[in-house]
Amino acid sequence: MSAPQQQQQQQHVRVVEQQQVEPAEAVTSSMESESISASKELTGLTHECGVFGAIACGDWPTQMDIAHVICLGLVALQHRGQESAGIATSEGKCSKNFNVHKGMGMISTLFNDDSMKKLRGNLGIGHTRYSTAGGSGVVNCQPFVVHTTHGALALAHNGELVNNESLRREVLARGVGLSTHSDSELIAQSLCCAPEDVSELDGPNWPARIRHFMMLAPLSYSLVIMLKDKIYAVRDTYGNRPLCIGKIVPINAGHGNNSDTPADGWVVSSESCGFLSIGARYVREVEPGEIVELSRSGYRTVDIVERPDFKRMAFCIFEYVYFARGDSIFEGQMVYTVRLQCGRQLWREAPVEADIVSSVPESGTAAAHGYARESGIEFAEVLCRNRYVGRTFIQPSTRLRQLGVAKKFGALSENVAGKRLVLIDDSIVRGNTIGPIIKLLRDAGAREVHIRIASPPLQYPCYMGINIPTREELIANKLNPDQLARHVGADSLAYLSVEGLVEAVQLKHRDAGDSKSKATGHCTACLTGEYPGGLPDELSW
Repeated sequence: MSAPQQQQQQQHVRVVEQQQVEPAEAVTSSMESESISASKELTGLTHECGVFGAIACGDWPTQMDIAHVICLGLVALQHRGQESAGIATSEGKCSKNFNVHKGMGMISTLFNDDSMKKLRGNLGIGHTRYSTAGGSGVVNCQPFVVHTTHGALALAHNGELVNNESLRREVLARGVGLSTHSDSELIAQSLCCAPEDVSELDGPNWPARIRHFMMLAPLSYSLVIMLKDKIYAVRDTYGNRPLCIGKIVPINAGHGNNSDTPADGWVVSSESCGFLSIGARYVREVEPGEIVELSRSGYRTVDIVERPDFKRMAFCIFEYVYFARGDSIFEGQMVYTVRLQCGRQLWREAPVEADIVSSVPESGTAAAHGYARESGIEFAEVLCRNRYVGRTFIQPSTRLRQLGVAKKFGALSENVAGKRLVLIDDSIVRGNTIGPIIKLLRDAGAREVHIRIASPPLQYPCYMGINIPTREELIANKLNPDQLARHVGADSLAYLSVEGLVEAVQLKHRDAGDSKSKATGHCTACLTGEYPGGLPDELSW
Protein backbone atom coordinates (compact mmCIF):
# COMPACT_ATOMS: atom_id res chain seq x y z
CA MET A 1 0.00 0.00 0.00
CA SER A 2 1.50 3.37 -1.00
CA ALA A 3 1.14 6.56 0.98
CA PRO A 4 0.83 9.85 -0.94
CA GLN A 5 4.02 10.68 -2.74
CA GLN A 6 5.17 14.23 -2.49
CA GLN A 7 8.24 16.40 -2.54
CA GLN A 8 9.58 16.87 0.97
CA GLN A 9 12.26 18.96 2.61
CA GLN A 10 15.28 17.86 4.62
CA GLN A 11 16.52 15.13 2.28
CA HIS A 12 13.07 13.58 1.93
CA VAL A 13 11.94 12.26 -1.40
CA ARG A 14 8.94 10.02 -0.96
CA VAL A 15 7.15 7.78 1.47
CA VAL A 16 6.02 4.29 0.50
CA GLU A 17 4.35 1.92 2.95
CA GLN A 18 5.06 -1.57 1.64
CA GLN A 19 2.49 -4.24 2.36
CA GLN A 20 1.72 -7.49 0.62
CA VAL A 21 -2.05 -7.06 0.33
CA GLU A 22 -4.53 -7.42 -2.45
CA PRO A 23 -5.79 -4.22 -4.15
CA ALA A 24 -9.22 -4.57 -2.53
CA GLU A 25 -7.59 -4.70 0.89
CA ALA A 26 -5.60 -1.59 0.12
CA VAL A 27 -8.81 0.35 -0.60
CA THR A 28 -10.32 -0.85 2.66
CA SER A 29 -7.21 0.17 4.55
CA SER A 30 -7.41 3.71 3.19
CA MET A 31 -10.99 4.02 4.38
CA GLU A 32 -10.09 2.52 7.75
CA SER A 33 -7.35 5.09 8.21
CA GLU A 34 -9.85 7.94 8.26
CA SER A 35 -12.21 6.25 10.71
CA ILE A 36 -9.32 5.15 12.89
CA SER A 37 -7.91 8.63 13.26
CA ALA A 38 -11.32 10.07 14.10
CA SER A 39 -11.98 7.33 16.65
CA LYS A 40 -8.61 7.79 18.30
CA GLU A 41 -9.22 11.50 18.76
CA LEU A 42 -12.48 10.76 20.56
CA THR A 43 -11.29 7.91 22.75
CA GLY A 44 -7.57 8.42 23.36
CA LEU A 45 -7.12 4.66 23.32
CA THR A 46 -3.63 3.19 23.44
CA HIS A 47 -1.98 -0.14 22.78
CA GLU A 48 0.75 -2.53 23.89
CA CYS A 49 3.13 -4.30 21.50
CA GLY A 50 6.21 -6.47 21.15
CA VAL A 51 9.26 -5.79 18.97
CA PHE A 52 11.99 -8.15 17.81
CA GLY A 53 15.10 -7.90 15.65
CA ALA A 54 17.76 -10.36 14.47
CA ILE A 55 20.99 -10.14 12.50
CA ALA A 56 23.35 -12.90 11.38
CA CYS A 57 27.09 -12.74 11.99
CA GLY A 58 29.86 -13.87 9.65
CA ASP A 59 29.60 -14.32 5.91
CA TRP A 60 26.46 -13.25 4.09
CA PRO A 61 24.30 -14.76 2.69
CA THR A 62 23.88 -16.54 5.99
CA GLN A 63 22.89 -20.16 6.50
CA MET A 64 20.62 -19.02 9.32
CA ASP A 65 16.94 -18.60 8.50
CA ILE A 66 16.57 -15.08 9.87
CA ALA A 67 12.87 -14.82 9.03
CA HIS A 68 12.20 -18.04 10.95
CA VAL A 69 14.18 -16.76 13.94
CA ILE A 70 12.14 -13.56 13.95
CA CYS A 71 8.88 -15.46 13.56
CA LEU A 72 9.69 -17.66 16.56
CA GLY A 73 10.72 -14.57 18.50
CA LEU A 74 7.34 -13.00 17.75
CA VAL A 75 5.52 -16.17 18.78
CA ALA A 76 7.19 -15.82 22.18
CA LEU A 77 5.91 -12.22 22.31
CA GLN A 78 2.39 -13.10 21.15
CA HIS A 79 1.01 -12.38 24.63
CA ARG A 80 1.87 -8.71 24.04
CA GLY A 81 -0.51 -8.48 21.10
CA GLN A 82 -2.72 -10.73 19.04
CA GLU A 83 -4.28 -8.34 16.58
CA SER A 84 -1.62 -7.83 13.92
CA ALA A 85 1.99 -8.72 13.16
CA GLY A 86 4.66 -8.21 10.56
CA ILE A 87 8.24 -8.93 9.53
CA ALA A 88 10.63 -6.92 7.35
CA THR A 89 13.98 -8.35 6.23
CA SER A 90 17.01 -7.11 4.30
CA GLU A 91 19.62 -9.05 2.38
CA GLY A 92 22.16 -6.40 3.31
CA LYS A 93 23.18 -5.42 -0.21
CA CYS A 94 20.36 -3.28 -1.60
CA SER A 95 19.22 -0.16 0.23
CA LYS A 96 16.20 0.43 -1.99
CA ASN A 97 13.84 -2.33 -0.92
CA PHE A 98 13.07 -4.63 1.98
CA ASN A 99 11.10 -7.84 1.98
CA VAL A 100 7.93 -7.19 3.98
CA HIS A 101 4.97 -9.30 5.05
CA LYS A 102 2.41 -8.07 7.57
CA GLY A 103 -1.29 -8.03 8.24
CA MET A 104 -4.12 -8.55 10.69
CA GLY A 105 -4.27 -11.74 12.72
CA MET A 106 -2.17 -14.08 14.82
CA ILE A 107 1.37 -14.96 13.83
CA SER A 108 0.45 -18.59 13.18
CA THR A 109 -2.13 -17.53 10.58
CA LEU A 110 -0.09 -14.77 8.96
CA PHE A 111 3.13 -16.64 8.26
CA ASN A 112 3.26 -19.84 6.23
CA ASP A 113 5.87 -21.49 4.04
CA ASP A 114 5.13 -19.26 1.06
CA SER A 115 5.33 -16.00 2.99
CA MET A 116 8.49 -17.09 4.80
CA LYS A 117 10.25 -17.89 1.50
CA LYS A 118 9.67 -14.29 0.41
CA LEU A 119 11.37 -13.00 3.56
CA ARG A 120 14.91 -14.05 2.70
CA GLY A 121 17.51 -11.91 4.40
CA ASN A 122 20.52 -11.59 6.67
CA LEU A 123 18.81 -9.26 9.10
CA GLY A 124 15.28 -8.27 9.93
CA ILE A 125 12.82 -6.87 12.44
CA GLY A 126 9.34 -7.91 13.52
CA HIS A 127 6.37 -6.60 15.44
CA THR A 128 3.26 -7.96 17.13
CA ARG A 129 0.49 -5.68 18.25
CA TYR A 130 -2.86 -5.31 19.82
CA SER A 131 -4.92 -2.16 19.84
CA THR A 132 -8.27 -0.98 21.04
CA ALA A 133 -11.08 -0.24 18.62
CA GLY A 134 -9.53 3.15 17.92
CA GLY A 135 -6.37 1.76 16.38
CA SER A 136 -7.42 -1.35 14.50
CA GLY A 137 -6.73 -1.80 10.81
CA VAL A 138 -4.15 -2.89 8.28
CA VAL A 139 -2.94 0.68 7.93
CA ASN A 140 -1.36 0.55 11.39
CA CYS A 141 0.39 -2.81 11.02
CA GLN A 142 4.13 -2.74 11.62
CA PRO A 143 7.03 -2.74 10.82
CA PHE A 144 6.53 0.63 9.17
CA VAL A 145 8.69 1.17 6.08
CA VAL A 146 9.68 4.48 4.51
CA HIS A 147 11.95 5.28 1.58
CA THR A 148 14.42 8.14 1.78
CA THR A 149 17.13 9.44 -0.52
CA HIS A 150 19.49 7.21 1.49
CA GLY A 151 17.47 4.05 1.06
CA ALA A 152 14.75 2.20 2.90
CA LEU A 153 14.20 2.38 6.65
CA ALA A 154 11.97 0.01 8.63
CA LEU A 155 10.79 0.68 12.16
CA ALA A 156 8.90 -1.24 14.84
CA HIS A 157 7.71 0.52 17.97
CA ASN A 158 6.44 -0.44 21.41
CA GLY A 159 4.99 2.39 23.45
CA GLU A 160 3.07 5.62 22.98
CA LEU A 161 4.55 9.04 22.32
CA VAL A 162 3.27 11.22 25.13
CA ASN A 163 3.89 14.42 23.16
CA ASN A 164 2.83 13.08 19.78
CA GLU A 165 0.72 16.13 18.92
CA SER A 166 3.57 18.62 19.32
CA LEU A 167 5.94 16.30 17.47
CA ARG A 168 3.37 15.86 14.72
CA ARG A 169 3.11 19.63 14.31
CA GLU A 170 6.90 19.92 14.05
CA VAL A 171 7.14 17.18 11.40
CA LEU A 172 4.30 18.68 9.36
CA ALA A 173 5.94 22.12 9.61
CA ARG A 174 8.98 20.67 7.84
CA GLY A 175 6.82 19.87 4.84
CA VAL A 176 6.59 16.15 5.59
CA GLY A 177 3.30 14.45 4.77
CA LEU A 178 1.76 11.91 7.15
CA SER A 179 -0.68 9.30 5.92
CA THR A 180 -1.84 7.89 9.28
CA HIS A 181 -2.18 8.85 12.94
CA SER A 182 0.34 6.14 13.81
CA ASP A 183 3.12 7.05 16.21
CA SER A 184 5.35 4.69 14.26
CA GLU A 185 4.98 6.65 11.04
CA LEU A 186 5.62 9.84 12.99
CA ILE A 187 8.83 8.42 14.43
CA ALA A 188 9.99 7.13 11.05
CA GLN A 189 9.39 10.48 9.39
CA SER A 190 11.16 12.29 12.24
CA LEU A 191 14.21 10.10 11.66
CA CYS A 192 14.19 10.84 7.95
CA CYS A 193 14.66 14.54 8.63
CA ALA A 194 18.30 15.51 9.16
CA PRO A 195 18.87 17.77 12.20
CA GLU A 196 19.88 21.28 11.16
CA ASP A 197 23.03 21.24 13.33
CA VAL A 198 24.34 17.90 11.96
CA SER A 199 26.66 17.76 8.95
CA GLU A 200 25.98 14.86 6.61
CA LEU A 201 28.47 15.47 3.80
CA ASP A 202 29.59 11.83 3.98
CA GLY A 203 26.09 10.37 4.20
CA PRO A 204 23.33 10.17 6.81
CA ASN A 205 24.31 10.19 10.47
CA TRP A 206 21.61 7.87 11.79
CA PRO A 207 22.73 7.90 15.46
CA ALA A 208 22.58 11.72 15.39
CA ARG A 209 19.12 11.59 13.86
CA ILE A 210 17.97 9.11 16.50
CA ARG A 211 19.44 11.29 19.25
CA HIS A 212 17.64 14.31 17.81
CA PHE A 213 14.33 12.43 17.90
CA MET A 214 14.99 11.27 21.48
CA MET A 215 15.60 14.85 22.58
CA LEU A 216 12.24 15.81 21.09
CA ALA A 217 10.36 12.83 22.54
CA PRO A 218 11.73 11.56 25.88
CA LEU A 219 9.06 8.84 26.26
CA SER A 220 7.56 6.32 25.80
CA TYR A 221 9.11 3.87 23.36
CA SER A 222 11.36 0.98 22.60
CA LEU A 223 12.37 0.90 18.95
CA VAL A 224 14.04 -1.43 16.51
CA ILE A 225 15.15 0.38 13.35
CA MET A 226 16.49 -1.49 10.34
CA LEU A 227 18.65 -0.04 7.58
CA LYS A 228 20.30 -1.89 4.70
CA ASP A 229 22.89 -3.76 6.80
CA LYS A 230 22.36 -2.85 10.45
CA ILE A 231 19.77 -2.58 13.17
CA TYR A 232 19.49 0.10 15.84
CA ALA A 233 17.90 -0.77 19.18
CA VAL A 234 16.65 2.28 21.06
CA ARG A 235 15.07 2.74 24.48
CA ASP A 236 13.63 5.99 25.79
CA THR A 237 15.57 7.94 28.40
CA TYR A 238 13.22 6.89 31.20
CA GLY A 239 13.46 3.20 30.32
CA ASN A 240 9.68 3.05 30.40
CA ARG A 241 9.30 0.20 27.91
CA PRO A 242 11.47 -2.94 28.01
CA LEU A 243 14.15 -3.96 25.49
CA CYS A 244 16.97 -6.49 25.78
CA ILE A 245 19.81 -8.04 23.78
CA GLY A 246 20.46 -11.74 23.18
CA LYS A 247 23.28 -13.71 21.60
CA ILE A 248 22.56 -16.55 19.17
CA VAL A 249 25.08 -19.26 20.03
CA PRO A 250 26.10 -22.35 18.02
CA ILE A 251 23.84 -25.36 18.42
CA ASN A 252 26.56 -27.35 20.18
CA ALA A 253 27.26 -24.59 22.72
CA GLY A 254 26.76 -25.49 26.37
CA HIS A 255 24.23 -23.97 28.70
CA GLY A 256 26.69 -22.22 30.99
CA ASN A 257 28.46 -18.91 30.49
CA ASN A 258 28.60 -18.31 26.74
CA SER A 259 30.45 -15.00 26.88
CA ASP A 260 33.49 -16.45 25.10
CA THR A 261 31.50 -18.43 22.55
CA PRO A 262 31.52 -16.91 19.04
CA ALA A 263 28.12 -15.53 18.09
CA ASP A 264 26.12 -16.89 15.17
CA GLY A 265 23.98 -13.78 15.42
CA TRP A 266 22.41 -11.19 17.69
CA VAL A 267 18.81 -10.50 18.63
CA VAL A 268 16.97 -7.70 20.35
CA SER A 269 13.53 -8.15 21.88
CA SER A 270 10.91 -6.58 24.12
CA GLU A 271 11.31 -9.62 26.38
CA SER A 272 13.88 -12.36 26.81
CA CYS A 273 11.30 -15.15 27.13
CA GLY A 274 11.82 -16.41 23.59
CA PHE A 275 15.62 -16.49 23.57
CA LEU A 276 16.15 -20.12 24.54
CA SER A 277 13.68 -21.36 21.92
CA ILE A 278 15.77 -19.76 19.14
CA GLY A 279 19.13 -20.83 20.55
CA ALA A 280 19.94 -17.44 22.04
CA ARG A 281 21.21 -16.44 25.47
CA TYR A 282 20.22 -13.35 27.39
CA VAL A 283 23.05 -10.79 27.44
CA ARG A 284 21.70 -7.60 28.96
CA GLU A 285 19.06 -4.90 28.75
CA VAL A 286 19.31 -1.90 26.50
CA GLU A 287 19.85 0.86 29.05
CA PRO A 288 17.53 3.88 29.28
CA GLY A 289 18.51 6.42 26.62
CA GLU A 290 20.91 3.99 24.94
CA ILE A 291 21.29 3.62 21.18
CA VAL A 292 22.73 0.20 20.32
CA GLU A 293 23.94 -0.66 16.83
CA LEU A 294 23.80 -4.32 15.75
CA SER A 295 25.82 -5.36 12.70
CA ARG A 296 27.27 -8.56 11.28
CA SER A 297 30.37 -7.99 13.43
CA GLY A 298 28.52 -7.63 16.75
CA TYR A 299 26.82 -4.92 18.77
CA ARG A 300 28.04 -1.66 20.27
CA THR A 301 26.72 1.37 22.07
CA VAL A 302 26.87 4.35 19.75
CA ASP A 303 25.29 6.94 22.02
CA ILE A 304 23.48 7.45 25.32
CA VAL A 305 20.94 10.24 25.70
CA GLU A 306 20.71 11.32 29.32
CA ARG A 307 17.50 12.30 31.03
CA PRO A 308 17.43 15.34 33.34
CA ASP A 309 19.33 14.85 36.61
CA PHE A 310 16.22 15.41 38.70
CA LYS A 311 14.29 12.66 36.89
CA ARG A 312 14.44 9.00 37.91
CA MET A 313 14.20 5.96 35.68
CA ALA A 314 10.54 5.02 35.17
CA PHE A 315 10.30 1.40 34.02
CA CYS A 316 6.64 0.41 33.77
CA ILE A 317 5.85 -1.54 36.94
CA PHE A 318 2.79 -3.02 35.23
CA GLU A 319 5.15 -5.15 33.11
CA TYR A 320 5.86 -7.13 36.30
CA VAL A 321 2.20 -7.21 37.30
CA TYR A 322 0.53 -8.30 34.09
CA PHE A 323 2.07 -7.92 30.67
CA ALA A 324 5.35 -9.79 30.68
CA ARG A 325 5.71 -13.56 30.48
CA GLY A 326 6.89 -15.13 33.72
CA ASP A 327 10.21 -16.36 32.32
CA SER A 328 11.31 -12.93 31.07
CA ILE A 329 14.13 -11.08 32.80
CA PHE A 330 13.87 -7.40 33.75
CA GLU A 331 16.45 -5.53 35.81
CA GLY A 332 18.40 -8.72 36.46
CA GLN A 333 15.50 -10.70 37.91
CA MET A 334 12.89 -13.06 36.55
CA VAL A 335 9.33 -11.79 36.39
CA TYR A 336 8.06 -15.01 38.02
CA THR A 337 10.23 -14.37 41.08
CA VAL A 338 8.82 -10.87 41.50
CA ARG A 339 5.26 -12.14 41.22
CA LEU A 340 6.02 -14.81 43.79
CA GLN A 341 7.29 -12.10 46.13
CA CYS A 342 4.15 -10.03 45.51
CA GLY A 343 2.12 -12.97 46.81
CA ARG A 344 4.27 -13.24 49.94
CA GLN A 345 3.87 -9.51 50.57
CA LEU A 346 0.13 -9.75 49.96
CA TRP A 347 -0.24 -12.32 52.75
CA ARG A 348 1.64 -10.04 55.16
CA GLU A 349 -0.66 -7.15 54.32
CA ALA A 350 -3.99 -9.00 53.95
CA PRO A 351 -4.09 -12.37 55.75
CA VAL A 352 -7.28 -14.40 55.99
CA GLU A 353 -8.30 -17.78 57.42
CA ALA A 354 -8.89 -20.27 54.63
CA ASP A 355 -8.57 -23.90 53.59
CA ILE A 356 -6.90 -23.46 50.21
CA VAL A 357 -5.19 -20.76 48.13
CA SER A 358 -5.69 -20.68 44.40
CA SER A 359 -5.38 -18.34 41.45
CA VAL A 360 -7.03 -16.98 38.39
CA PRO A 361 -4.69 -18.61 35.87
CA GLU A 362 -2.18 -17.93 34.67
CA SER A 363 -0.69 -14.55 35.56
CA GLY A 364 -2.08 -14.81 39.10
CA THR A 365 -0.53 -18.23 39.73
CA ALA A 366 2.96 -17.14 40.79
CA ALA A 367 1.53 -14.69 43.34
CA ALA A 368 -0.82 -17.41 44.63
CA HIS A 369 2.14 -19.73 45.24
CA GLY A 370 3.86 -16.92 47.14
CA TYR A 371 0.74 -16.30 49.23
CA ALA A 372 0.44 -20.02 49.98
CA ARG A 373 4.10 -20.40 50.97
CA GLU A 374 4.07 -17.38 53.23
CA SER A 375 0.77 -18.33 54.90
CA GLY A 376 1.30 -22.08 55.09
CA ILE A 377 -2.10 -22.63 53.49
CA GLU A 378 -2.27 -25.35 50.83
CA PHE A 379 -2.27 -24.30 47.18
CA ALA A 380 -4.76 -26.07 44.92
CA GLU A 381 -6.04 -25.41 41.44
CA VAL A 382 -9.73 -24.52 41.31
CA LEU A 383 -10.14 -23.14 37.79
CA CYS A 384 -9.59 -25.04 34.56
CA ARG A 385 -8.67 -22.69 31.74
CA ASN A 386 -9.55 -22.98 28.09
CA ARG A 387 -6.23 -21.98 26.55
CA TYR A 388 -7.74 -21.11 23.18
CA VAL A 389 -9.54 -17.97 24.30
CA GLY A 390 -7.68 -14.64 24.28
CA ARG A 391 -7.14 -12.25 27.17
CA THR A 392 -10.25 -10.37 28.28
CA PHE A 393 -8.28 -7.26 29.26
CA ILE A 394 -7.58 -6.47 25.62
CA GLN A 395 -10.95 -7.10 24.04
CA PRO A 396 -12.69 -3.85 23.10
CA SER A 397 -16.22 -4.20 24.51
CA THR A 398 -17.67 -5.01 27.93
CA ARG A 399 -20.00 -7.59 26.45
CA LEU A 400 -17.11 -9.48 24.85
CA ARG A 401 -15.20 -9.43 28.12
CA GLN A 402 -18.14 -10.89 30.01
CA LEU A 403 -18.76 -13.51 27.36
CA GLY A 404 -15.04 -14.28 27.39
CA VAL A 405 -15.15 -15.30 31.05
CA ALA A 406 -17.97 -17.75 30.41
CA LYS A 407 -15.88 -19.41 27.72
CA LYS A 408 -12.54 -19.16 29.50
CA PHE A 409 -12.92 -21.13 32.75
CA GLY A 410 -14.40 -24.22 34.27
CA ALA A 411 -14.38 -25.06 38.01
CA LEU A 412 -12.67 -28.08 39.58
CA SER A 413 -15.58 -28.84 41.90
CA GLU A 414 -13.81 -31.60 43.86
CA ASN A 415 -11.18 -29.08 45.00
CA VAL A 416 -13.75 -26.38 45.75
CA ALA A 417 -16.74 -28.01 47.43
CA GLY A 418 -17.15 -27.00 51.07
CA LYS A 419 -13.86 -25.06 51.13
CA ARG A 420 -12.93 -21.57 52.29
CA LEU A 421 -11.00 -20.30 49.32
CA VAL A 422 -8.54 -17.46 48.79
CA LEU A 423 -8.46 -16.60 45.11
CA ILE A 424 -5.48 -14.54 43.89
CA ASP A 425 -5.65 -12.44 40.75
CA ASP A 426 -2.97 -10.17 39.32
CA SER A 427 -5.17 -7.09 38.86
CA ILE A 428 -8.69 -5.75 38.59
CA VAL A 429 -9.26 -3.25 35.80
CA ARG A 430 -12.93 -2.78 34.98
CA GLY A 431 -14.26 -5.35 37.45
CA ASN A 432 -16.32 -7.21 34.86
CA THR A 433 -14.66 -10.60 35.04
CA ILE A 434 -14.10 -11.41 38.72
CA GLY A 435 -17.83 -11.54 39.59
CA PRO A 436 -18.67 -14.34 37.13
CA ILE A 437 -15.64 -16.28 38.35
CA ILE A 438 -16.82 -16.02 41.97
CA LYS A 439 -20.29 -17.17 40.92
CA LEU A 440 -18.71 -20.10 39.09
CA LEU A 441 -16.84 -21.13 42.25
CA ARG A 442 -19.91 -20.76 44.48
CA ASP A 443 -21.93 -22.84 42.04
CA ALA A 444 -19.18 -25.47 42.36
CA GLY A 445 -19.72 -25.54 46.16
CA ALA A 446 -17.21 -23.04 47.61
CA ARG A 447 -18.18 -22.05 51.16
CA GLU A 448 -16.25 -18.76 51.20
CA VAL A 449 -14.43 -16.88 48.45
CA HIS A 450 -11.89 -14.25 49.50
CA ILE A 451 -10.33 -12.21 46.72
CA ARG A 452 -6.75 -10.97 47.00
CA ILE A 453 -5.24 -8.81 44.25
CA ALA A 454 -1.45 -8.96 43.82
CA SER A 455 -1.23 -5.32 42.72
CA PRO A 456 -2.64 -1.99 43.91
CA PRO A 457 -5.93 -0.63 42.58
CA LEU A 458 -5.71 0.85 39.08
CA GLN A 459 -7.01 4.41 39.32
CA TYR A 460 -5.45 6.47 36.54
CA PRO A 461 -5.17 6.23 32.74
CA CYS A 462 -1.89 5.43 31.05
CA TYR A 463 -0.55 7.68 28.30
CA MET A 464 2.49 5.52 27.61
CA GLY A 465 1.21 2.47 25.80
CA ILE A 466 -1.08 0.43 28.05
CA ASN A 467 -4.79 0.07 27.47
CA ILE A 468 -6.11 1.90 30.55
CA PRO A 469 -7.97 4.64 28.75
CA THR A 470 -10.23 6.53 31.18
CA ARG A 471 -10.70 6.90 34.93
CA GLU A 472 -14.42 6.27 34.50
CA GLU A 473 -13.78 2.70 33.31
CA LEU A 474 -11.63 1.78 36.32
CA ILE A 475 -13.68 0.08 39.03
CA ALA A 476 -11.32 1.21 41.81
CA ASN A 477 -12.48 4.80 41.23
CA LYS A 478 -16.08 3.79 41.85
CA LEU A 479 -15.91 1.31 44.73
CA ASN A 480 -13.62 0.82 47.71
CA PRO A 481 -12.49 -2.75 48.52
CA ASP A 482 -15.46 -3.51 50.83
CA GLN A 483 -17.96 -2.14 48.33
CA LEU A 484 -16.29 -4.03 45.50
CA ALA A 485 -16.40 -7.27 47.50
CA ARG A 486 -20.15 -6.90 47.90
CA HIS A 487 -20.52 -5.91 44.24
CA VAL A 488 -18.74 -9.02 42.92
CA GLY A 489 -20.09 -11.41 45.57
CA ALA A 490 -16.85 -12.04 47.50
CA ASP A 491 -16.59 -12.53 51.26
CA SER A 492 -13.67 -10.09 51.35
CA LEU A 493 -11.36 -8.31 48.94
CA ALA A 494 -7.98 -6.66 49.41
CA TYR A 495 -5.25 -5.22 47.20
CA LEU A 496 -1.48 -5.19 47.53
CA SER A 497 -0.30 -1.70 48.47
CA VAL A 498 1.83 0.45 46.18
CA GLU A 499 4.60 0.30 48.78
CA GLY A 500 4.28 -3.49 48.91
CA LEU A 501 4.55 -3.78 45.12
CA VAL A 502 7.63 -1.58 44.98
CA GLU A 503 9.12 -3.57 47.87
CA ALA A 504 8.60 -6.83 45.98
CA VAL A 505 10.08 -5.46 42.76
CA GLN A 506 13.19 -4.03 44.43
CA LEU A 507 13.74 -6.75 47.06
CA LYS A 508 16.41 -8.70 45.17
CA HIS A 509 18.65 -5.69 44.63
CA ARG A 510 18.15 -4.44 48.19
CA ASP A 511 18.93 -7.82 49.77
CA ALA A 512 22.08 -8.10 47.68
CA GLY A 513 23.17 -4.60 48.64
CA ASP A 514 23.12 -3.82 44.91
CA SER A 515 23.77 -0.20 44.09
CA LYS A 516 21.45 -0.67 41.11
CA SER A 517 18.43 -0.43 43.42
CA LYS A 518 19.28 3.22 44.00
CA ALA A 519 19.49 3.91 40.28
CA THR A 520 16.30 2.09 39.31
CA GLY A 521 12.89 3.66 39.40
CA HIS A 522 9.46 2.53 38.31
CA CYS A 523 6.50 4.23 36.72
CA THR A 524 3.47 3.83 38.98
CA ALA A 525 1.36 6.42 37.17
CA CYS A 526 -1.64 4.12 36.69
CA LEU A 527 -1.61 3.46 40.45
CA THR A 528 -0.66 6.85 41.90
CA GLY A 529 -1.27 9.45 39.19
CA GLU A 530 2.39 10.50 39.33
CA TYR A 531 3.45 10.64 35.68
CA PRO A 532 7.20 10.63 35.01
CA GLY A 533 6.94 13.32 32.35
CA GLY A 534 3.75 15.05 33.40
CA LEU A 535 0.37 14.88 31.71
CA PRO A 536 0.25 15.19 27.92
CA ASP A 537 -1.37 18.63 27.91
CA GLU A 538 1.24 19.91 30.37
CA LEU A 539 4.23 18.85 28.31
CA SER A 540 6.46 21.48 26.78
CA TRP A 541 9.11 19.28 25.14
